[in-house]
Amino acid sequence: MSAVQALMRQLGQAAVAAAAPLALADTAAKNRALRAAAAALRARCESILAANADDMRAARASGLGAALLERLELDAGRVEAMALGLEEIAQLADPVGSISAEWARPNGLRIQRVRVPLGVIGIIYESRPNVTADAGALCLKAGSAAILRGGSESGRSSAAIHACLREGLAAAGLPAACIQLVPTPDRAAVGEMLGGMNDYIDVLVPRGGKSLVARVQAEARVPVIGHLEGNCHVYVDREADALMARSVVLNSKLRRTGVCGAAETLLLDQAAPPDLQRSLVEALLDAGCEVRGDKAVRALDPRVREATEQDWYTEYLGPIIAARGVDGVDAAIEHIARYGSAHTEAIVTANSATAQRFLARVDSAIVLHNASTQFADGAEFGMGAEIGISTDRFHARGPIGLEQLTTYKYVVHGAGQVRPG
Repeated sequence: MSAVQALMRQLGQAAVAAAAPLALADTAAKNRALRAAAAALRARCESILAANADDMRAARASGLGAALLERLELDAGRVEAMALGLEEIAQLADPVGSISAEWARPNGLRIQRVRVPLGVIGIIYESRPNVTADAGALCLKAGSAAILRGGSESGRSSAAIHACLREGLAAAGLPAACIQLVPTPDRAAVGEMLGGMNDYIDVLVPRGGKSLVARVQAEARVPVIGHLEGNCHVYVDREADALMARSVVLNSKLRRTGVCGAAETLLLDQAAPPDLQRSLVEALLDAGCEVRGDKAVRALDPRVREATEQDWYTEYLGPIIAARGVDGVDAAIEHIARYGSAHTEAIVTANSATAQRFLARVDSAIVLHNASTQFADGAEFGMGAEIGISTDRFHARGPIGLEQLTTYKYVVHGAGQVRPG
C-alpha cells in the first residue's frame, strides 16, 4: 500500500466514524459550528489573504489561465462573503429529519418519507478556495461528513479556510473529522477518491473544468453529482424591451466571465428591430468582449469575428461570446438543444406566451425569463450556498444546496400488522 493510499484510507475511516454522530447532531450544534467558523474567517482574514497571495504568486509563475486566476484570487470582500454564507446556512431550515410526505394505508400502517444524510461526501474542486467553506458548511448542515480535495493551486488558501471550519467544529463539540481536507497535492489522492474509497465515500461532487468533471464521471465507483460545463445562452426575442435586453445581455456575459452561469452564446431573433440587434453587439464589443458571429451578426458590426462550428459548443469562461441570428423562439430552442450543456438559458421578451414556450421546451437545469443567467447560483436562489450546479437528472438538478445533499428513507408505523399470505 502506498503512502497516499494509506493516507486516504485514514481519511475515509475517520469520515465514516464522524458521520454517525454528525447524522444525529441537533440543529443547534451544527449552527453553533457554522457561526463559530464564520467568526474565525473574519478573525483570520489577514492570514487567509496572505496564504492566498502565496497561491496567486505560484499560480502566475506556473502559467495558470486568467479565468482560473480570477476564481483563485481572494480579497477581504470575498472572505466576508464566505463568512456571510456560513451564517446564511445556519439560518436555513435543517433538512435532516424533516418529513416530506406522510400518508396512511387502509390496513392502518402510517408511512413517512423522512430526509436523512447521504453519509460521507467527497468533493473534488479546482481553483476556487471559497468552495472549501461552502462545501464544508453545506455538508455539515446536511448531516454528512465531507472529504474535500481542492486543487493544488489553492492549497494554502484552502488550508487556511479549513482551519476556520475546524475551529467552528471544536466550538460546537463536533468531531474534527466531520470536515477533512486532503493534505497532499499528489494527484494519486484524486484517483483514490474515484476508485479506491468506495467503502468510505457515498457520493462524489466534482466542481471544476470539463476535463476534471468528465474524469470523475468516467472513473468514479460511487454515485456522482456534477455538470460537465456551462454553455449558457441568452435569447433576445423580437418583442424584447431594448434597455432590458442590453442590461441582461451585458450582465449575463460580463459580470463575472469565469463562472459557470456566464452566458457563452447570444441568440438574436432576426425579426427583432435591427437597431436593437446592432446595439447589443456594439455594447458587448465596446465593453471589451470579443464577439464571434454568423453572417447575420457580422453584418451588424465589422468588429465581429467569424464564428466556427466549434464556437457554438464552447464554454469560454472569458470575455468572448458567440452570437447567432435565429428565426424566432423555436429556432432558438433548437439551437440550445443541439449545442447547449443543459445548464442555464434565458429569454428576454415582453410576450408572455413566447416566454412560456421557451421555459417549457428548453430542457436545461435552469431557465429564466427577463433575468441574467448569472443568477444561476444557490445563494441567489435563497439556498445559502451551493456546491455546484448539476445538469444531471439524478439525484439532483440545478443548484446543489442543503436538500440536494440529503436522501430519504421510509419510516413505517404499525400496530402489529402482518402481511397476509
